[in-house]
Amino acid sequence: MRVLLNGRSGKVGSVLGPGLEAAGHKLVDALADADAMVDFTRPDAVLANVRAAVDAGVPSVVGTTGWSPDEVADAPVAVFYAPNFAIGAVLMMRFAAEAARHMERAEIVELHHPAKLDAPSGTAKLTAERMGGDVPIHSVRLPGLNAHQEVVLGGAGQTLTIRHDALTREAYTAGVLLALERLPSLPPGVTVGLDALL
Repeated sequence: MRVLLNGRSGKVGSVLGPGLEAAGHKLVDALADADAMVDFTRPDAVLANVRAAVDAGVPSVVGTTGWSPDEVADAPVAVFYAPNFAIGAVLMMRFAAEAARHMERAEIVELHHPAKLDAPSGTAKLTAERMGGDVPIHSVRLPGLNAHQEVVLGGAGQTLTIRHDALTREAYTAGVLLALERLPSLPPGVTVGLDALL
């Protein structure tokens, strides 16, 4: 597949580009040459990038957080958005949603590098939504961190902690490759969450 990778020189894009090429995809420099657009940019740039892809009839895979995919909900092509492309993070969200049905209360602690632009993270917000919506989120931004999230659940006399750690950005490549593989079969409009593809 010919892929326009927006954010190719960024923290995720610089790892993702070689991963896409190693899987047989070809990186291109223009929407006119692309079969799909992948976006890992910034919250202030992503919407314009997605709208440009929609206008060009090019489906998108978006990993940039801090924007609302509802703004392109009526897109005539597929727009796949996931706040996290690490398979382990998706499983953490799935397990947390199940655990929330059986425990009295829960809180989410998400920890990221200090350059992360949004707080709380998109992963934490989606986790809370999947758990019923009324889950407090605590955001930590410190040097030495990459991307980590804990869901701590409590009940009488017990706690349960579900944690995911993305130690390097290579953790996201498998999820992006899965999204690109499934992109042609997705309906027009927005599909949210990698769990929709598992």
